[in-house]
Amino acid sequence: MRINVVGSGYVGTTLASSLAALGHEVTAIDIDEEVVATINDGRAPIHEPGLDDLVAEHAGDRLRATTEYDAVADADVTFLAIQTPSREDGSIDTGALAAAARSTGEALAGGTERHLVVVKSTVVPPALADVRDALATGLGEPLATADGDGRVAFGTNPEFLREGSAVDDFRAPDKLVFGTDVSWAGDLLDEVYAPITADHDAAVIHTDPETGMMIKYANNAFLAAKVSLINDLANACKEFGIDAYEVADAIGLDGRIGERFLRSGLGWGGSCFPKDTNALIAAAEAAGYEPAMLNAAVEVNDRQPERLLDLLADHVALDGARIAVLGLAFKPGTDDVRNSRALPVIEGLHERGAEVVAYDPVAMDNMRAVAPDVTYADSAAAALDGADGALLVTDWDEFAALDGEFDAMADPVVIDGRRGVEARDGIVYEGLTW
Repeated sequence: MRINVVGSGYVGTTLASSLAALGHEVTAIDIDEEVVATINDGRAPIHEPGLDDLVAEHAGDRLRATTEYDAVADADVTFLAIQTPSREDGSIDTGALAAAARSTGEALAGGTERHLVVVKSTVVPPALADVRDALATGLGEPLATADGDGRVAFGTNPEFLREGSAVDDFRAPDKLVFGTDVSWAGDLLDEVYAPITADHDAAVIHTDPETGMMIKYANNAFLAAKVSLINDLANACKEFGIDAYEVADAIGLDGRIGERFLRSGLGWGGSCFPKDTNALIAAAEAAGYEPAMLNAAVEVNDRQPERLLDLLADHVALDGARIAVLGLAFKPGTDDVRNSRALPVIEGLHERGAEVVAYDPVAMDNMRAVAPDVTYADSAAAALDGADGALLVTDWDEFAALDGEFDAMADPVVIDGRRGVEARDGIVYEGLTW
């Protein structure tokens, strides 16, 4: 099939290159000329395991990038993968997405062939109306309806990709959600993903566009709440002198609970959980409902970095101290620092008068852009050298192998927020929830 993907961020680049790997002819459209040039040069514009290889394999063949919408009318499907950033009140800004939808409509105006426009971006259900209206305005004619009238259909296809394993998640999804009111549009989505469903036993859910997006929000809100619940329980375990991980291992054996997302620690960050949970709260409150459980999940998550700093302060006088922060990405396997737990940790250290020296295998350049007043080390060993304390914030595998490097610390105090290192002789070790 001929497919367009508008937007070349984490979701868009993964989608475009993965669709090309399935055998489709894909055009990636982005307003950033540098991003376009990077893709056409066979390189991924972001760090994601396996993505560079995909882009390198298919760029110039089944994958090309452009800043123009010229290819839209010649394709069968256009996916919109534009960021929907959070406003100060937690609601999402659909301005850029609506603009892309309007441009897509304008590119399709006057045509005669059927075309499906699919929102891949995460949008709260009530806000989809703005995107629909923008698409119809650009098109200059009504969108396709359930009774078959109209040649341009609208749909949603939310993503469930985890940064750090997005390529594998695309290839082997737990579920595929197709939201559209038009039967032939649903058939087109079945065709797009046919190579996956032929080889992988993924559940396929056909529903309407709004329900499709609500599934995405409910999915992330449930996982965020699960992490906050285990952190709340684990904080109590810490006060009782109990290892929360031993408790989690046991309750995870209950089929009603499951073992996933029971790793207590610093909490969740990244682009999805914070933004989606806050957007759902804002949308619910706008509709007149106060989502108490979701608010509690956010509150628990926001408290975890302060608890980590309090543990460190029990062992180190922070005013004037040199503190090593190990890990800056919001999770291992990515260079994404959006809503990373390292941000409030660094801010809290500065507020308490500490000097911060930080290290991350891949995310330091991105963190420099938002936290320039930090000393960045070339290695974990360099960060630890002479430090009065260390905080483990992201559980990269290389940190688990640290050993003699702790001996170079001025005061070998290690506070672990992710259970990423082991207690050992010669260091003062505290786990956040164990």
